[in-house]
Amino acid sequence: MKGIVLAGGSGSRLAPLTKITNKHLLPIYDKPMIYYPIQTLVDAGIRDILVVTGGKNAGDFLRLLANGKHFGLKHIGYTYQEGEGGIADALALAEHFSEGDKICVILGDNIIQGSIRAAVDEFREQARGARILLKKVPDAERFGVAEIAGNRIVNIEEKPKRPKSDFAVTGIYMYDATVFEKITTLVPSGRGELEITDVNNAYIREGTMTFSFLEGWWTDAGTFESLLRAGNLVAQSRQPASRVREKVNA
Repeated sequence: MKGIVLAGGSGSRLAPLTKITNKHLLPIYDKPMIYYPIQTLVDAGIRDILVVTGGKNAGDFLRLLANGKHFGLKHIGYTYQEGEGGIADALALAEHFSEGDKICVILGDNIIQGSIRAAVDEFREQARGARILLKKVPDAERFGVAEIAGNRIVNIEEKPKRPKSDFAVTGIYMYDATVFEKITTLVPSGRGELEITDVNNAYIREGTMTFSFLEGWWTDAGTFESLLRAGNLVAQSRQPASRVREKVNA
């Protein structure tokens, strides 16, 4: 399976920080944001990785990541998204890279505590279709929300005013090679973008969407609030357990 990190976009919600750099190069505690999704893929056993980026600072990714040696890799690939066509538009640029293999896609601002290794291994054994990772959250209206019936997802609604569940779709998706055909059938949303939710719903209609629950904490880092939260969560996770207990008991 191959891995794809989507790290384009203008990061306008983090202006003025993003006037001089790509959002995914901002620090999360002691590492650049882009390090975390790459490490998530590497920890899941994925060694062939493509970074999709864009904007005026795309060259900075090459200077930072080079050939991936820092992650134990021999090579990292790069491609460039022109404009802001949405997540699905960015993913479409990876078709040549995928070479018909299954892919694991992660948004470049997704920071997680746990591992996705089990979900990736399950998808490797899945005959076809897609698998997404869900997380129970208190503010589901901020995300794509999965409506679940029994052991299957029946629909995903993007940022609903009245969520039908409290299970958010995290920015980690696994697809078979038909994902690129599905992207070609999409029409831009009201935001003028090709939405990844529409891709996921295409798999749901096909009856080939499966899901796993993400263990541990999860956050994006696309706003000032979530950027701060991500840094704090990472910092806390690096502290010895005794230090954490001391703070709780204080």
